[in-house]
Amino acid sequence: MKPKSLVNIGDYSRDDIIRIIETASKFKQQPNRPLLKGKVCATLFFEPSTRTRLSFETAINRLQGRIVGFSDTATSSATKGESLKDTIMMVSNYADIIIMRHHLEGSARYASEVSPVPIINAGDGANQHPTQTMLDIFSIYETQQTLQDLTITIVGDLKYGRAVHSLIEGLSHFNPTFNFVAPQEMKIPEKHKIYCDKRGIKYHEFTDFSPNSINSADILYMTRVQRERFTDLMEYEKVKNIYTLRNDMLSDSKPNLKVLHPLPRVKEIDQDVDSNPKAYYFQQAGNGVYMRQAVMCDLLNIEVE
Repeated sequence: MKPKSLVNIGDYSRDDIIRIIETASKFKQQPNRPLLKGKVCATLFFEPSTRTRLSFETAINRLQGRIVGFSDTATSSATKGESLKDTIMMVSNYADIIIMRHHLEGSARYASEVSPVPIINAGDGANQHPTQTMLDIFSIYETQQTLQDLTITIVGDLKYGRAVHSLIEGLSHFNPTFNFVAPQEMKIPEKHKIYCDKRGIKYHEFTDFSPNSINSADILYMTRVQRERFTDLMEYEKVKNIYTLRNDMLSDSKPNLKVLHPLPRVKEIDQDVDSNPKAYYFQQAGNGVYMRQAVMCDLLNIEVE
């Protein structure tokens, strides 16, 4: 029987999401537990990462697990031409679970199909980033005390932003309303609008970062324009600094509004926003440790008291 993996946020039902949130809340209260003692966790990062890799490694260390792997493909046999299948099959001999980030869309799904141990998708190209989505949903629940019937304004790179694509799917169980704010070059792909239409999810599209898109929102989700996804650097230069959130733009926003960002930021949030109590992106990043602890334990069938 194939092991459980987390490749796509669609692998989780509504009940799964709620259960994982409850487990993450337990870890936030008490993150240091010996639940992975004797387990080996492999982190295979074919693509650069800071927050995702470090939060996974912190999560593993706080659970007393061991870590093997690489954070640079230059130190792996991929540089010798080793196939992804062979890498996964080889590493699965050494580890109880594999956490993988890869530049190719669909790579995590393929890895899960050949691996005899659970795979966690830590980002596959511009496709999905399900643990980011889970920590985002956890942060939304933590700040709003509900996931139901919220208005989420998502700003910036909606074309390549895998965190955005996963978030739409993850929140689809909770009757959200989305405001999509992006230039024409980076608007939300048609397939995600079709996804919303099929599920009766309300959404509005904007090309300007208007007060209405901010003031109607419960969550303002800012994203960076990802230079590494552009093949045409002229296109990147055209849109890289198109939207910037300043502190004064939050003055008429709802009292419960929280500003989220998957990080790293470049210039899309001014640093003067950091001191605003509505800024929640650093706490959001911190939630990544607890959420990733919850996901790993769930996939390894480890009960959390």
